[in-house]
Amino acid sequence: MRGELAAALLHDPEMLFLDEPTIGLDLVSKDAVRRFLSSLNREQGVTVLLTTHDLVDVERLSDRLLIVDRGRVIEDSTVADIKARHGGSRTLVVELEDERPPLSVPGAEVVRTEGRRQWLAFSRGDHTAAAILAQVANQAPVRDLAIEETAIEEIVGRIYASAQGSSTVTSMPPSA
Repeated sequence: MRGELAAALLHDPEMLFLDEPTIGLDLVSKDAVRRFLSSLNREQGVTVLLTTHDLVDVERLSDRLLIVDRGRVIEDSTVADIKARHGGSRTLVVELEDERPPLSVPGAEVVRTEGRRQWLAFSRGDHTAAAILAQVANQAPVRDLAIEETAIEEIVGRIYASAQGSSTVTSMPPSA
């Protein structure tokens, strides 16, 4: 893949078309290719259009995402907008100072408990993590916390399911 990228860049193109640029690469090589493409776009202004099923590539390289189903564009927006519109809920994971029964927090639902940890799902559009955390902290001392977002794979899967088809994902890194 590195050799193919080098050959594609020999003539200093303004636009680079890539099909599955990280397929078959180990983790270290994937990261190197992603960093290289990102810097190529950012520093040299090369527009990179990539077609991929690797949604990690999409998240790390792209601002804009086009989802194609059977030759028809079913989504064309920024990755952030697609996440906001289709991401649904977020999850606040709290580790309390001591084990407690599931908390009762308006606007959130305890979806899992494990020892001192509780997972509280809440609607992205209706509540903020800070507001949910404040309610939790009023009920129990919090030792640690994390926020889990809906995975891009799940979001794209929902979009496909609503379109009743299967497809490829095409994305473009931010233009310079």
